[in-house]
Amino acid sequence: MIPLELQTHPDRGSVSFVVRVQPRASKNEVSGVMDGALKIRLQAPAVREPSERGPVRISGGTFERPKSAVRLLSGERGRSKRVEIFGVSTQEIEALALHEV
Repeated sequence: MIPLELQTHPDRGSVSFVVRVQPRASKNEVSGVMDGALKIRLQAPAVREPSERGPVRISGGTFERPKSAVRLLSGERGRSKRVEIFGVSTQEIEALALHEV
């Protein structure tokens, strides 16, 4: 298994990483690591939900941070997206990825 690729930004107090979105899942959840990205399963079909909302909502809720603490950096229309979360440590993200596998 390829480990989750995390980039820390100590000057901004944030961590950025890639999420891989799977639409039309049975439930909203983080389901582990896939090719170095955090895999997030969403119930909504890709067409109906704007691609930014689902991962941002899931990531913010998962790390108990407000939506304003999660920022989409790239990948607005694709399944792979780079997100930045403020006020979270790399250990929290790694623990979540390992716990959900």
